Amino acid sequence: MADISATVVKKLRDKTHAGMMDCKKALVQAEGDFEKAVDILAKKGVKAGTAERATSEGAIANYVHTNGKVCSLVELRCETDFVARNDDFKAFAKDLCLHVAGTPFPPLAVRIEDLPADVVERERAVLLDLDDMKKKPEAVRDKIVEGRMRKFFEERVLLEQPFVKDDKITIKALLESKIKAMKENIQIGGFCRWVLGHEPILTRNGALIEG
Repeated sequence: MADISATVVKKLRDKTHAGMMDCKKALVQAEGDFEKAVDILAKKGVKAGTAERATSEGAIANYVHTNGKVCSLVELRCETDFVARNDDFKAFAKDLCLHVAGTPFPPLAVRIEDLPADVVERERAVLLDLDDMKKKPEAVRDKIVEGRMRKFFEERVLLEQPFVKDDKITIKALLESKIKAMKENIQIGGFCRWVLGHEPILTRNGALIEG
């Protein structure tokens, strides 16, 4: 079976607006051939659900902390200009900016699949090299590491993080509530977090821009 990467699945989703699982199944059926997978989805007549519809409207919000040393930008996308001008949509974008600037663990990407592979592998290698891990039986190490990686994702992936204004809800759950309330697809396109004296954290289409 062809090795189907998350990047290729995302590329197919962006092109066809089909669901992630439908895209992966089509790529597997096409043995990794991208254009063949596009044809498979077209022939099946796969339709995009609310969470997969194109988001060509939206807004870029900003926040500067009162000390003038921390700022953030967030691109929040939606389907229509009507929703983009909605006060609740604008308030949500501002809340996301506040979160990105104020969360104790600065996010590195919007979604887990947007994290660069080298960042994930570096973290996994660090965990495997810990003294307590070296004492564990090899058979259980991977399970323990996967559990700790889950914690890493919750700390460093925006959608997995607890909301700074209410840590009982994640950013993902908050986003889903806004999609339900506004009856339109809403997506976080990317963000920037800049702290005085440090290199800014930049993302494009949710993924970390390194360098």
